[in-house]
Amino acid sequence: MPAAARTPEGDRYKWVALSNTTMAVFMAQLDASIVIIALPAIFRGINLDPLAAANIVYLLWMIMGYRLVQAVLVVTLGRIGDMYGRVRIYNAGFAVFAFASVLLSIDPFTGGRAAVWLIAWRVLQAFGGSMLTANSAAILTDAFPRGQRGLALGTNQIAAIAGQFVGLVAGGLLAAVDWRAVFWINVPVGVLGTIWAYRHLQERGERHRGRLDWWGNVTFAVGLGAILVAVTAGIQPHGGHTMGWTNPLVLGTFAGGALLLAAFLVIETRVAEPMFRLGLFRIQAFAAGNVAGLAVAIARGGLQFMLIIWLQGIWLPLHGYDYSETPLWAGIYLLPLTAAFLLAGPVSGMLSDRFGARGFATAGMLVFGASFIGLVLLPVDFPYWAFALLITVNGIGVGMFSSPNSSSIMSSVPPAERGVASGMRSTFQNSGIALSIGVFFSLMVAGLATSLPSTLTGGLEQQGVPASVAQQIGSLPPVSSLFAAVLGVNPVQHLLGASGVLASLPAASQQVLTGRQFFPYLISAPFHQGLVVVFTFSAALSLLAAVASLLRGGRSETADLPRAAAYGRDDKRPVSGS
Repeated sequence: MPAAARTPEGDRYKWVALSNTTMAVFMAQLDASIVIIALPAIFRGINLDPLAAANIVYLLWMIMGYRLVQAVLVVTLGRIGDMYGRVRIYNAGFAVFAFASVLLSIDPFTGGRAAVWLIAWRVLQAFGGSMLTANSAAILTDAFPRGQRGLALGTNQIAAIAGQFVGLVAGGLLAAVDWRAVFWINVPVGVLGTIWAYRHLQERGERHRGRLDWWGNVTFAVGLGAILVAVTAGIQPHGGHTMGWTNPLVLGTFAGGALLLAAFLVIETRVAEPMFRLGLFRIQAFAAGNVAGLAVAIARGGLQFMLIIWLQGIWLPLHGYDYSETPLWAGIYLLPLTAAFLLAGPVSGMLSDRFGARGFATAGMLVFGASFIGLVLLPVDFPYWAFALLITVNGIGVGMFSSPNSSSIMSSVPPAERGVASGMRSTFQNSGIALSIGVFFSLMVAGLATSLPSTLTGGLEQQGVPASVAQQIGSLPPVSSLFAAVLGVNPVQHLLGASGVLASLPAASQQVLTGRQFFPYLISAPFHQGLVVVFTFSAALSLLAAVASLLRGGRSETADLPRAAAYGRDDKRPVSGS
């Protein structure tokens, strides 16, 4: 245990570090989700039709751009933190995040140029957020003794996860005032956090001066970025197909990214000071924890969108809510999930400090997987108490897993490698979430494509819509219907109103088509087929994470060993922890 951690000053400092880093990761992750609920207000504010075919790309990158940057940069920024000071990089991240938030809130354009402005500054904001998340876990591991790291890292991790769901409610509330308020809220928090961090955080970790692995950084960033870009582009329709996976450019980008990542792995085995410490995977707890973390991120990342679509596109309209109100109420009805995170995370962190991580992480994943099975069995028009119970169980499962898993990973590595280890852990998490969104949407679109076109066409014709118009709307890419649900828009009213057909129909048909039940009933059966696929996939990933957690071994003591003992004699690579 570091001497500083045993003194009254050290005891005070660790709580300062915890409160500041917890605020930072909460803010960074809240901003990843706050835009989702606010998208309808944002697109209205910049005078852009989000359902127009040419504008889908703006919608996708408003959501995915932030995640992509976080996935690509955290390892590099963690390594830079190891070299030049974790607190120094972390503090700079706060300043960058606050600066980008100011620029986002003063968008001077309208239409497509306004969307490009927002996407570009969201990228800078994500860069600042990556500087925070890449170094926060390492700062906490430096500040806290081993017996309290589970509590500290668990609180930090749950704050990050909770930020994703609190952002849904905050986005709805703030967008009702002004869409720019979604970005204004970050400015005072960013300024306060920057001043606080610069004045009170201290460099207490080991620095490992060395050269930056430029080739490794470039091949990793471009390779992973290319794969995530391809996955995002694959969701978009192409050449008459419902998705872009037949597009040679998408396939070429994906293949090129995979080749670059393969080259990256070769480079990392040959350079003197690699960016990605492959030797850390020889530590059992580190390897198993990251495999489990990646599986959980993929299982969980797209869940948020599926639940939002389920609530906004089907359940809330069927229960009397106007489409314009559904984004806010979807966030409110998901609060049991957030509450479960907040309760289970710190408790499991404290208990895992005493009893070890393996049991809690494994049990959490079994609980997590069981919740997906329950969601598969739930009818589309469910009783809310059953839905609330299942998402609470889901939140408890992730909370039981996240804190012990983070503590196990960070405690297993040598002190000098905590920055890069934190970056690697965050990379697996952010990459998994970004991939999950693409995978979940692809699976859902594939499921909808089999039955939604005929169902939608037949339903429109029954209400007197001309066959040619009904077939045209029915043949639109299913992703448009999914985005309509995310945006709280009735796509039938939107499309028929734009074409002028709606006004020519009898009043009774107009009332049915623009009502709250026509579209939800049409989409419910095809949507449920897609839900079965994606939730079964998530349940399988949960089982994989449970197995990986079980194989992590007992408590690792690597982090408390001297540097020479933690590495092999000749090659200075980490050896396996027990």
